[in-house]
Amino acid sequence: MKLETENPTTETLTNCFQEIIQSVGENTEREGLVKTPLRAAKAMQFLTHGYQMDPEAILKSAMFQEQYSEMVIVKDIEMYSMCEHHLLPFFGRAHIAYIPNGYIVGLSKLGRIVDAYSRRLQVQERLTHQILDCIQQTLNPMGVAVVIEAKHLCMMMRGVQKQNSVATTSAFTGEFAHDRTRAEFIRLIAADLMN
Repeated sequence: MKLETENPTTETLTNCFQEIIQSVGENTEREGLVKTPLRAAKAMQFLTHGYQMDPEAILKSAMFQEQYSEMVIVKDIEMYSMCEHHLLPFFGRAHIAYIPNGYIVGLSKLGRIVDAYSRRLQVQERLTHQILDCIQQTLNPMGVAVVIEAKHLCMMMRGVQKQNSVATTSAFTGEFAHDRTRAEFIRLIAADLMN
């Protein structure tokens, strides 16, 4: 059965998913699976749409001169990504801080750059550094801190099958290389200040 696709990429991915489903022993003509290759193709495009985003441009679109030189933190940013080793999701939270050096950025843009890098085939370690490097290079702040906590389905559903494991990665530049500043950041992201 020929499915209506929207563009050449969707068509290519649809054909690939059709082959995958057939290769595991399923019948792609079965009622529940007829449109699955197309749905999977569209899902894969959504899950990897970060390749079409320019994180540096995202930050530059909302940079403002401001003489504020204390820590700015956005924590608990929801993060979803795809493990490049198994094509299974990993998901969790990113915590980002920076100390401005003449420029601040719209807070929502920090969430957007998390999406721009996480919506790609990734490893958590690289993702952590990509976010940090983008902020450091674009804003040139006095320091940047990034911590990501994530659960990896490649560890939970297959392999070692450890459902309660959480991977934590961190990266720091500038002022956050100093123990006192880093400790303040860690204390603030662990605190529940809203309650």
